[in-house]
Amino acid sequence: MNARVQPTAQVDPTADLGDGTTVWELAQIREKARLGTGCVIGRGAYVGPGVRIGDNVKLQNHALVYEPAELGDGVFVGPAVVLTNDHYPRSVDPEGKLKRGGDWEPVGVTVAEGASLGARSVCVAPVRVGRWALVAAGAVVTRDVPDFALVAGVPARRIGWVGRAGLRLEQDAATGEWVCPRTASRYAERDGSLVEL
Repeated sequence: MNARVQPTAQVDPTADLGDGTTVWELAQIREKARLGTGCVIGRGAYVGPGVRIGDNVKLQNHALVYEPAELGDGVFVGPAVVLTNDHYPRSVDPEGKLKRGGDWEPVGVTVAEGASLGARSVCVAPVRVGRWALVAAGAVVTRDVPDFALVAGVPARRIGWVGRAGLRLEQDAATGEWVCPRTASRYAERDGSLVEL
């Protein structure tokens, strides 16, 4: 394993860290988690058991990624983001007995390639955040986010579209297509989804 792990980080021996991955102070990587190459795990971040993380993913400080989350290549998870895993959270069962691992069924959040989750946003499982989507800081995602969507608010709702560069797309009045102001890449909106042209 050619990863850099700070002395105060806790990485379970069964976790798999890809080449060039860095785990900063006080981060915790649980058993059988798998991180790709070139990842950066910030101070105090948490990666749950069996979580799957692609290449070149950044988890900023104090991000909490609970199992069975899956993050695609190039995902950005901002500071203090939470990916939940219990659709019906309770500390105890209906009889008041403390719930243990086998007393509930974890559900996961899937974050597709290139998507970004802004600081202090929360994804309430089970949801999927689409490719290259952008979740605004402080948003609470309670339903699936389409590819390239810009969502904000509580609960999060689509307020626009973004391209691979992360900038809000502008609509071409002549063609109705969406255009990135930085790269000039073009997109078409079809049935509430955006596709690259």
